[in-house]
Amino acid sequence: MKFAICNEIFADWHLQDAMGFARKLGYQGIEIAPYTIAPSVNQVSAAERAELRKAAERIGIEICGIHWVLIGVEGMYLNHPNTPVQNRTRQYLRDLVDFCADIGGKIMVVGSPKQRMVMQEVSSARAWAIATDTFRDAVKTAEDRGVTICIEPLAPTETNFINTAYEAVEFARQFNSPAMKVILDVKAMCSEELSIPKIITESTPHFAHFHANDKNLKGPGFGKVDFHPIATALKQSGYNGFVSVEVFKFDEGPEVIATKSLQYLREVFELNKSQDAAT
Repeated sequence: MKFAICNEIFADWHLQDAMGFARKLGYQGIEIAPYTIAPSVNQVSAAERAELRKAAERIGIEICGIHWVLIGVEGMYLNHPNTPVQNRTRQYLRDLVDFCADIGGKIMVVGSPKQRMVMQEVSSARAWAIATDTFRDAVKTAEDRGVTICIEPLAPTETNFINTAYEAVEFARQFNSPAMKVILDVKAMCSEELSIPKIITESTPHFAHFHANDKNLKGPGFGKVDFHPIATALKQSGYNGFVSVEVFKFDEGPEVIATKSLQYLREVFELNKSQDAAT
């Protein structure tokens, strides 16, 4: 299994320093939140994008993709009833795909809970239709650029639009495109009625990325979530993408979070591998 880590864990670190530290620990990938580079990806020049890609190559780490894509940029909304907002968001999603591809990324995670809350005056059906239309051009661009857009199901405490993996799969499937898939996130799956292994099984083969964290918003191994059955389910699903560490509480500091999260994931997946070999 390939392991990655999200760069916002490293807070004020220079991005290349974060890449180097992650690579030294043994991570194969890093996942970038664009807001840590600039408020808008349109403010990142072609030269800066090329340098970022080259830096990752020099360090020996893969930029697996981007996430937190609508933070820091104003006026974006996935299911807004206002046409100018829809048009602006539609174009920015395409810009994000281009940015992701330019820096060498393959996965674009779309969570952004506040930018997809269904407004009181908008029906669920209309919100779904607006969001579908808002993504269409970006999906076509993603097909051309070799990027996979992953819609993220999030807990009802975070948003009221696409709260389960089943809903996310239904949303992604309507595009009938390999460039539109789902991301599964452990923290988010903890809010569902189904067990996490069951969700993984039922979401196969429609998910293309995986976030590792705990219900307590910390890293894998920092809480009560047992990753052993998760590792088994991922293996049985045939998933061969990244398991990427994403946390929301940084109490222990980046060095401890990155180190212990990887240690735990390696132990879990190696044990799972050993058990498979024994049988």
